[in-house]
Amino acid sequence: MELKHLFGRKGSNDKHSSAIRTFCRKVLGFTPRNIEVYHTALTHKSYLQDAGVGRKVNNERLEYLGDAMLSAVVAEYLYLKYPTKGEGYLTELRSKIVSRRTLNKIAHKMGLYDLLSYNRSAIRISENRTLEGNALEALIGAIYIDRGYRFTRKIIVGLLLKKYTDIEALAETDWNYKGMLIDYCQKRHQEVAFVLDSTERQGHDRHAVYHVHVQIDGEDMESASGLSIKSAEQMAAERTYRKLNETQNHNQNV
Repeated sequence: MELKHLFGRKGSNDKHSSAIRTFCRKVLGFTPRNIEVYHTALTHKSYLQDAGVGRKVNNERLEYLGDAMLSAVVAEYLYLKYPTKGEGYLTELRSKIVSRRTLNKIAHKMGLYDLLSYNRSAIRISENRTLEGNALEALIGAIYIDRGYRFTRKIIVGLLLKKYTDIEALAETDWNYKGMLIDYCQKRHQEVAFVLDSTERQGHDRHAVYHVHVQIDGEDMESASGLSIKSAEQMAAERTYRKLNETQNHNQNV
């Protein structure tokens, strides 16, 4: 089994524990209290590390917790930073900040990849693209467990938002709905595909029109047509993304 890191629990984790403590001191500016929760945050499910009583150690639960923490803190931060902006602007900007693409970049800048434990031969390509961003969310969850809400908020705002994220640049960037949809699905461990249904010629100049639809985990979603495959994919992605968000918001309000 090809593992990126080969550390067990407890004694054989001494080297990894030292690396985690060094990272936290130099990059995050504090020393961990409960080192085991950080080991868990940096362990991907492919690593198959046994915690006993039939339970495998991985960072998915901490990722869930960190995702909720990050979303709440970013929402509060943007609400205070942009007092005149409406809900749509704030929602879109928050989506950009907490997207897997942005989180992957932040985690990479921080050097988080070198601390991850995972089985390279067992990991899917789609998982590899989200590995660092997911681990960053899990790390936030670990900080919350170790230090509480106020301390975690301080780390998110002071470090992730102010040091590693150019919010103004993100705000001015035209958002790519195809990228947004991919981020949305990757975050939920879903496979997204753009299927070219047909191509037809229209008009006196017989220009090509491309018909595309989105599939998520094999289920057909929204479709669109365009004068290029790229434009058709973007439109289909936007329709699908908006529908998914409307459904999510409806379910939350029920």
